[in-house]
Amino acid sequence: MEMKICQSCGMPMNEEQYGTNEDGTRNEAYCSYCYQDGKFTSECTLEEMVDFCAPFEVEGGRCRTVEEAREALMAWFPTLDRWKCE
Repeated sequence: MEMKICQSCGMPMNEEQYGTNEDGTRNEAYCSYCYQDGKFTSECTLEEMVDFCAPFEVEGGRCRTVEEAREALMAWFPTLDRWKCE
């Protein structure tokens, strides 16, 4: 089974981490940290999301520095559904 990726923050999600739609049903596009009750939990810019997520990339060992993480996320996040319009 393919792991779904949050289309806002890029986090790999398991079923317990899916966001929710306004009617309470599961939203498989976004994680529960980014999307609850049919709306985003934070109205942030792409750059603000990158700044928030970069330390997690270092903590998870995917990048060595926050600067490296920022650069990688700035290249990747515009491919995610939430940020495609920006």
